[in-house]
Amino acid sequence: MDIIEVPVTQKGKSKKKKNKIDQSKDAEQPDKMETNDVEVKEEKTEATVAFPPTFSVSEIKNKQRRHLMFMKFKQEKRKQKMELKKQRKRQAKLLGDKAPPKQVPKTIENQRVYDETTVDPEDEEVAFDEATDEFSAYFNGLTNPKVLITTSDRPRGRTVKFCRQLATVIPNAHVYYRRGLALKRIIPQCVARDFTYLIVINEDRKVPNGLVLCHLPEGPTAHFKVSSVRLRKEMKKKGKEPTEHYPEVILNNFTTRLGHSIGRMFAALFPQNPQFVGRQVATFHNQRDFIFFRFHRYIFKNEKKAGIQELGPRFTLKLRTLQKGTFDSKFGEYEWVLKRHEMDACRRKFQL
Repeated sequence: MDIIEVPVTQKGKSKKKKNKIDQSKDAEQPDKMETNDVEVKEEKTEATVAFPPTFSVSEIKNKQRRHLMFMKFKQEKRKQKMELKKQRKRQAKLLGDKAPPKQVPKTIENQRVYDETTVDPEDEEVAFDEATDEFSAYFNGLTNPKVLITTSDRPRGRTVKFCRQLATVIPNAHVYYRRGLALKRIIPQCVARDFTYLIVINEDRKVPNGLVLCHLPEGPTAHFKVSSVRLRKEMKKKGKEPTEHYPEVILNNFTTRLGHSIGRMFAALFPQNPQFVGRQVATFHNQRDFIFFRFHRYIFKNEKKAGIQELGPRFTLKLRTLQKGTFDSKFGEYEWVLKRHEMDACRRKFQL
């Protein structure tokens, strides 16, 4: 028989060589794999330290236990804040002048969007507008404020009490019942009797919820939403009833052109010569377009210390509309109207 020689393929040899090469590569890279494993472990430990497992109180179904756990959670947070404050104070004392500056918290007021209508007190245009607007006669000393306070039809007891207490705050203010008369008929009678302001308190469900402030005889007219009304009897640490002395008026944070005109409206309610003997102060504080009204009395404890005693009432105003001229709901020309969905889209932009 003839023997045929079959050529031997080198596939097996090449596989063996590849396996040897792969083994050599694996042998060369053990250190790299170990370092990667170490890095991953370190990342995991850092993640566990930075992001502890959160505890959600809302998962507790028992209401009483949920409330207790929530109060404990708040107490722990307060303790942590107090400890951090103490540590910062200790560091500041140790370092002295080299101590880092105090951290300023981020608030909506600090991050307020700049408004182009912000008033510059040295602006000539603003000064000209102030000299020719509807309140120029009052600020020039030609007129004295005289205020008429009335209500909507059929007012309830809470609204009537609020009007009476408001009349004790504003000097030379008179309260009259509405008796079904329209405001268009009341305004000419007020002008004929030398009233400079008409204040109308509206109510809903026996609670005051609106205030119309009309400057006479030429306007303007502002409509406010009223909330958080607290009478004198409802206040815990109230003082004695206010005296007939003219109070001092404080206006805070009315920076834009609109806020400047609203502030001048509030200022024209009170006489320009406050009687400091009475130690009474009426404050209109604007914060995030909410106007907070407070009425206080100074209490001097000694030559260096002075306290404040709230007399009441207190309430909060939110401007809805500003109308040129006197009140006219149908044909009046509105200078500014609150469009809630458009203007409140940005929380850091304020109108006043």
